[in-house]
Amino acid sequence: MYISEQLLNPDERRLRLSAQLGVHHVVLDNRGTELVSADGGVSQWDSRKLNDYRKWVESFDMKLDVFALDVGSILLDSLVDIEGARRQRRMLADNIQKAADAGITCLKYNVQMVGITRTGLRPGRGGARNSGFVHAEYSPEDDRKHSYWGVGYPSNQEEGGSASAMLCGQKMAREVPPVSEKAGWDAIEFLVEGLVPAADKAGVRLACHPHDPAYPVGGLNGIEHVMGSADGMRKFLSLSSSRNHGLNFCQGTVAEMFREPGRHMIPVIEEFAATGRIFMVHFRNIRGGYLDFEEVFPDEGDVDMFQAIKAYQRGGYAGPLCPDHVPVSDLDEGRERFMAFALGYTRGLLQAAGVWSTPSR
Repeated sequence: MYISEQLLNPDERRLRLSAQLGVHHVVLDNRGTELVSADGGVSQWDSRKLNDYRKWVESFDMKLDVFALDVGSILLDSLVDIEGARRQRRMLADNIQKAADAGITCLKYNVQMVGITRTGLRPGRGGARNSGFVHAEYSPEDDRKHSYWGVGYPSNQEEGGSASAMLCGQKMAREVPPVSEKAGWDAIEFLVEGLVPAADKAGVRLACHPHDPAYPVGGLNGIEHVMGSADGMRKFLSLSSSRNHGLNFCQGTVAEMFREPGRHMIPVIEEFAATGRIFMVHFRNIRGGYLDFEEVFPDEGDVDMFQAIKAYQRGGYAGPLCPDHVPVSDLDEGRERFMAFALGYTRGLLQAAGVWSTPSR
């Protein structure tokens, strides 16, 4: 295992900073940029541009571990416009091959139909603010204001805004027709059936991020989050036996599925690591649990992060650990210092556990 950093369309300065922090592996999300996007729907990639971009990243002594595949609105479209969704699916399959042609071996994607739902910011240590979700306090207004939209962060929506959300196929829950449990699985199965064969042909791993957050039984605003439980993630993996069909295992998201994550997470981490189908980890912590939690610094949450490292190790996971969803603060508007803290903390845990390694680049 090793530290990696998830970056949104980084410039030269940002990659130089990561290198100075000791980061040699990155996960890049360029959704909404000219490199991978067009107006509306799924855009067609250019393998030469992707290859040139990968080489540019590598010029900073970096390895591009994972790249974001924007599935757009295909999940919702598959429920109301199957022919249009099939056209998008064919283009996504073609993009998987183009990624392989560009030397990219792993793609992550998200099955959110609506934004990553949050209801507010809670006071954190030293005046920082922690993004959270309290189902009992939910309102559409708070959802629109505090949720993660597109590639943005809560309270930083000017970075992405509604245009970015549209590019990522996300809508407000009340703007989406009801999505039953069956419809949710039908949409995900439709996507998997089209993408996994393309991934097998190209030799590319596909890392799926589970639904964030877990919704209550019966859903929220008529929307079911079918991958909002450990059982849902198990079912997702069972949709294909391909070793290229796997997870972006967001530790914080999975913790949100349990009322007592401190008690449940360690065996769950070991279980999923042992499948060999975790392709990347969002290494983050929460305080609270199912339907009532806040996202905190990695050292102050309810999950023992050192024991989490040991669980990944016992399960045989050897891939990247990426800090994610740190608190927000006026003193660190770009979250660079907070992410640097999380990176250093993660590296220290790896060294303490005796599993730190610097993989070949």
